[in-house]
Amino acid sequence: MSTKTVLIVDDEASIREMIAIALEMANYQVLEADNAQTAHAMVVDHKPDLLVLDWMMPGTSGIELARRLKREEATAELPIILLTAKGEEDNKIQGLEAGADDYITKPFSPRELVARLKAVLRRATPQGVEQAIEVEGLLLDPTSHRVSTHGDPLEIGPTEYRLLQFFMTHQERAYTRSQLLDQVWGGNVYVEERTVDVHIRRLRKVLGEAHQHLIQTVRGTGYRFSAKG
Repeated sequence: MSTKTVLIVDDEASIREMIAIALEMANYQVLEADNAQTAHAMVVDHKPDLLVLDWMMPGTSGIELARRLKREEATAELPIILLTAKGEEDNKIQGLEAGADDYITKPFSPRELVARLKAVLRRATPQGVEQAIEVEGLLLDPTSHRVSTHGDPLEIGPTEYRLLQFFMTHQERAYTRSQLLDQVWGGNVYVEERTVDVHIRRLRKVLGEAHQHLIQTVRGTGYRFSAKG
């Protein structure tokens, strides 16, 4: 198995060192940056498998960098874990909306970070090669890890891709938020049920007017993918 590379972006050297030691012990290769500009250049040059990104930094903040990376085609699928000293719900949701795959509130244990990191990488890795699936012109191709609508490619993040893949292979059945967490997030106990709503909203936005109706809200239960009204 190839070693995964993780870029740690934090302006505090002591925090970078703590994370780096934990990751190296868990057999990850580590890159470090102390500001968003350096980090962006390193992402382009080194193509890390995952970014551990501090929310609050002098100059460009972590959340601004996350938004920039998600906008650019080459880095749109890079998994990001945000480090934040803010535990308030609004900030967590804001981080997820900016494109982060998970967040972790300081202070945290290195073991917790490694566990979350493994879960995020597992979710971002395609689960084998399967047949392409098409519904009403919406095509999901697991071989190329791409989604298109009537031949036009859609820009979709790794979590939304996994969510859509699960829905398209399990049509017409309603799933609760906790079932979706187990199936799509791999039973990662750290992720809250509200996270599902954030990613559903983002997935509908990606699908646009042509296909967002396929993701149906089932009152009192959760969500269902259906081509029927």
